Amino acid sequence: MVGKSLVSIDDYSKEDYLKILELSAKYEKNPKQNILQGYVIATLFFEPSTRTRLSFESAVNQLGGRIIGFSDSGTTSASKGETLSDAIRIVSNYSDLIVMRHPVEGSARWASEMATVPIINAGDGANQHPTQTLLDMYSIKKTQGTLEGLEIFMVGDLKYGRTVHSLLMAMSKFKTTFHFISPDELKMPDEYKQHLDALGLKYHEHKDFTDIIAEADILYMTRVQKERFSDPIEYERVKNVYILKNEMLENTKKNLKVLHPLPRVNEITVDVDENKKAYYFTQARNGVYARQAIITSILGLNK
Repeated sequence: MVGKSLVSIDDYSKEDYLKILELSAKYEKNPKQNILQGYVIATLFFEPSTRTRLSFESAVNQLGGRIIGFSDSGTTSASKGETLSDAIRIVSNYSDLIVMRHPVEGSARWASEMATVPIINAGDGANQHPTQTLLDMYSIKKTQGTLEGLEIFMVGDLKYGRTVHSLLMAMSKFKTTFHFISPDELKMPDEYKQHLDALGLKYHEHKDFTDIIAEADILYMTRVQKERFSDPIEYERVKNVYILKNEMLENTKKNLKVLHPLPRVNEITVDVDENKKAYYFTQARNGVYARQAIITSILGLNK
């Protein structure tokens, strides 16, 4: 992992995942250190972000590092026509590592080929979001005690949802059974199902989950992403198709945890927040520890 960009979750091995999760637990016990003192981390967010950007910045600040960057590309030379390639080459001169979010699929891979420092992909369009996956895996391991043999339900936007794409690829290394719940317009892309077929892993596609929710260990809710739709009529047709309500959790497994990469709109009602099976706010906090583990691993600072 040392000196290696994290563009796709497939850039790391199963053993790498487990090392990151082990380190995340250590940082949760002791998140405030000076291990990044003297290091500069650039955060380049060409697309809006709250949790990802702030958790990266919190991760760096708590470890004594410095942050440079932007959260609005409109205030940068991109608004003047500067290419991504030039921007990455320039920022490489000012930093030890770059965290980047960009709306174009494949942009993070392109940036990693231009940069002279490692790149961490904080989301590239509808493609991948590997650091979200690692914090999700940390949340799953903490709550389930294992990553093996789980029933994971993915609900909502499975077509454009980069978080579910990355999570599927990572959890396919752990004998997971997947349940895909989505309308036809937002089904899991065939390439991911073909990946599971090649591994001999089970998956099931459903139009609804109310009658089968009792089977779930992890219920991974997602937002229908308005910004990914070119047709507003199509968005209006599917935006409220799945809404999780508190009473729906009554007869579920004791170990069930509800995850969500956030932000939510109305796909989880607020009465679920007080249920002990709701884990999405703690999941967001886990992002700090997982990102501390990722950054320090890439920089070779973990002894």
